[in-house]
Amino acid sequence: MDEDRLKGMGNQIKGAVKEGVGKVTGDTKTEAEGKADKAKGKVQNTVGGAKDAVRDTMDKDKI
Repeated sequence: MDEDRLKGMGNQIKGAVKEGVGKVTGDTKTEAEGKADKAKGKVQNTVGGAKDAVRDTMDKDKI
């Protein structure tokens, strides 16, 4: 699994927690930061998935 996928999952979790805390406390800035962290995590996860797919394809071509 690509490192970007792991970082992306971490950012998604961190963002979800931040967003939840922001909602509960009424802190719109924290909530917005959480949403941004989640979006960043989704992008990182997608990039990591693409890297994994390319790596898998290259490995299959070697066989």
